[in-house]
Amino acid sequence: MAIMDLDPGLIEDLNKRLAGHGVRPTAQRLRIASLLLGRPQHLSAEQVLAGLRNQGLRVSKATIYNTLNLFAASGLIRQLSVGSDRCWFDSNTDAHYHFHDVDSGALTDVCLRDVEFQRLPEPPPGMRVDGIDLIIRLRRKEA
Repeated sequence: MAIMDLDPGLIEDLNKRLAGHGVRPTAQRLRIASLLLGRPQHLSAEQVLAGLRNQGLRVSKATIYNTLNLFAASGLIRQLSVGSDRCWFDSNTDAHYHFHDVDSGALTDVCLRDVEFQRLPEPPPGMRVDGIDLIIRLRRKEA
């Protein structure tokens, strides 16, 4: 999978970003990173695969899943489970929440400052709260 057609500055930035998270940069990983990490977005593995194929690249679905799981495990992206039918990969790793449009499947970021929790339950003995994932599901209002 050639990366020659990518901007050399982009390749250098992606190399540093991947290496900084302990991920060995390969041509396939750089291609996937260039598609996913260029801007804040939420993509499924199928969308990443389609995006690469639209660029004329041949890559297996297994490679996509393995790479996305590696990126998530290393902290390059966040893996989101929204419902039971699809997993999303979020290029924004800063703390934030999400709106989920149930009809279209679209995810939209929600800033932490826009959500307020009054009280959380006490965690079980020996445990601490490590984070909160909030997904606000939306549906269109009936006319």
